[in-house]
Amino acid sequence: MDWESMLALGLLCAALTSFLMEKVSVDVTALSLIGLIFVISGFNLSEKWPDTKEVFSVFSNEAPLTIASMFIISASLNRCHLIEQVTEALGKFCKYGYVKFTLVLFVLVAFLSAFVNNTPVVVVLLPIVISLSRTLGVSSSKLLIPVSYASIFGGCCTLVGTSTNILASGILSENSIYPEMPPLGMFELSKIALPLLAISLGFLVIFGRKLLPNREALSNIISDIDRKEFLTEAVVLEGSPLLGKKISESEIVSLSGVRLLDVVRKGQVATPNVSELSLAPGDRLVLSCRPQGIIEARELEGVDLLSESQLGIEQISSKTGIMIEGIVGPSSSLISKTLSDASFRARFNITILALHRRGKNLSDQIEGIKLQSGDSLLLLGTEESVERVRKSEEIILLDKPALPASNMKRKAPIVLTVLMSVIGLATFGVLPISVASIVGVSVLLVTGCIKPSEAYQSVEWNILILIYGMLALGLTMQSTGVSTMIASIVGQVGMNFFEPSWHHFAVLVILYLITAVLTELLSNNATIVIMAPIALALAYEMLGAGPAGQNLARAYVLTACIAASASFVTPIGYQTNTFVYTVGGYRFKDFLRIGIFFNLIYFVGTVTLVSLLWGLIP
Repeated sequence: MDWESMLALGLLCAALTSFLMEKVSVDVTALSLIGLIFVISGFNLSEKWPDTKEVFSVFSNEAPLTIASMFIISASLNRCHLIEQVTEALGKFCKYGYVKFTLVLFVLVAFLSAFVNNTPVVVVLLPIVISLSRTLGVSSSKLLIPVSYASIFGGCCTLVGTSTNILASGILSENSIYPEMPPLGMFELSKIALPLLAISLGFLVIFGRKLLPNREALSNIISDIDRKEFLTEAVVLEGSPLLGKKISESEIVSLSGVRLLDVVRKGQVATPNVSELSLAPGDRLVLSCRPQGIIEARELEGVDLLSESQLGIEQISSKTGIMIEGIVGPSSSLISKTLSDASFRARFNITILALHRRGKNLSDQIEGIKLQSGDSLLLLGTEESVERVRKSEEIILLDKPALPASNMKRKAPIVLTVLMSVIGLATFGVLPISVASIVGVSVLLVTGCIKPSEAYQSVEWNILILIYGMLALGLTMQSTGVSTMIASIVGQVGMNFFEPSWHHFAVLVILYLITAVLTELLSNNATIVIMAPIALALAYEMLGAGPAGQNLARAYVLTACIAASASFVTPIGYQTNTFVYTVGGYRFKDFLRIGIFFNLIYFVGTVTLVSLLWGLIP
C-alpha cells in the first residue's frame, strides 16, 4: 500500500474505534473526520488524495437533504397526532387475546414504518403499547422489543422506510464505477423485504412470547398509589441550629420518608452540589415527603414548614406530587445539554430522581450528565408540572398516550396528502425522491402544518453530520483505492474457498456477514456508507463495468441495504432498539436471545432471495 491508502485506512480504523469506545459522540467523531480530510487535502500532497473541491462535493449529495425532509414530514404527522389516531382502535383487539392482538399491532407498526421514519413511530407508540399491555394482562417486555423489530421489518421494504435505503440510493446514483446506474426505486427492496417481513412477523407472533423476558417497564411497576408523594417547602429560620451546616451533615438527611430536592436561595435554585451547600437564614427547602416524613419534618428544629415565617415570606404551598417515567425524544432540545444548562428545574418545576442509559443507572451524576436521545428519566413533580412537560414534547411521558391536538386535526388531510404525493411522485418517476420530499416540506410550512422552528428541531442534525462525515471518508477510500483493496480481499476469499460457479454467491454471503457485523457495532447509516462503495467495487472486480457488472452491483448493494438495517442482537445497532432497551427493563442478553433468530432469518432469506432473483446460484 502507498501512504495515501494507509492514511485512509488509518482514518477508517480511527473512526470505527471512536464509534465503539463512545468517548465522544458520533457526530463529533464525524466532524473531526471531515476536518482531518480537509486539512490533508489543503496541502495538495498527492493526486490520489481528494482535493478540497472534491471533499466539498459531499455536501451536494442529495441523500442527507432527503433524509432531513423525511424527518420533517414525519414530525408533521406527529404534530397532528395521526399515529395515535390510527392506533386508537388497537384497544378493541385486546379482547381477542395475545396472538391476534400482537398480529394486528405488528402489522400496523410495520406498515407505518414502511412510509414514515420508524424512530418516531416507535417513540409515539411506546406509551400506547405500555398502556395496552396492562389491558392485555401481559408485561410490557413481551411487546416492546417486538414493536422495535416490526418497525425494522417495515423500514426495509421501501426507499423511504429508513435513512439507510435513501443513503444507498444516493450512493448508487452518484457512483463513478457505474455512472449510468439509476437510484433505488420506491418499492425495489420490497421483492426481498416483504417475504422476510411475513416470515419474521409469523415467528414473532408464535414464538415471541416464549423467548421474551417477563419484566415490567418502570411506569408499570410504580402503582398509582406508590408514585404519589407530598411535595412541600420549608424555610430555614433565624437562629436555627442548622445555620452554617452543610446539608450532608445536617439532620435533614437522617429524616425517614423525606427527600430534599432543591434549595432556593434569593430566588435562585442552588443545585447542583446541593448536599455541600451551607444553610443560611431564609433558604427555602423543596422537600418530597411520605406522610410519615411530613410528621418528622414538622418536628425539625429551626425549620418552618407550611406556616407564616417570621421573615415575612408568604405561606408556602404544598401539593401532591407524582412520579412519572419518560424518555428523551429523538429531536428534543435537551439533547447534548446538562440539566443545569437546560434550566430544567426552572422551566418545568420538576425534579429528575433517576437517569438510566443503556441499562446503566447514572443517578449519582445527574446534574453534570449531557442528555442523549433515548435516556430514560424518573420525574417527580406536581400534576400541573407534569402536564407542562407533556405539552412541551421535550420528554415523552410513558404514563399514558398523548391526547390528539384538536386544533391540528384539520391539518391532518394536508399532511397525508403531502406524504402520499411524495411517495407517488417518486414511485412513478415524476420527480426524484429528493425533489419531491423538499417540495412536500415547503407545502407543509406554507400551510402551517408545522412551524419553521418545529421543522428545524425535528431534524436529527447529529445523524446528518454523521452521514456527511462518512460520505467524506467514503470518497477518500474510493480515491485512494482502499474500497477497491477491501473488495479485492473479499473477492479473493470467496474465490479461494468456493468453486468458480459459486463465486458470486460466496461473495454475496461474505458481503452480508461483514455488513451485519458492522451494523451491530456501529450505526446503520455509517455502515451503509462504508459498505455500498465496497459492494460496487466487488461487482467491478468480478464482472467489470458492463451491464452484467452493473446488474451484479445492484444485487450486492440491495443486500448491503438489508444487512445494514437488520440489526436485532444488540440494543445499540439500531435507534429503535435503544429506545425500548431501558423502557422495557431489558438486559443486553434479551436482545441476543430473540434477535439471533431474526438475524438468521434475514441472512438466509436475503442471500437466498437475491441469489434466485439475480441468478447467482448455478
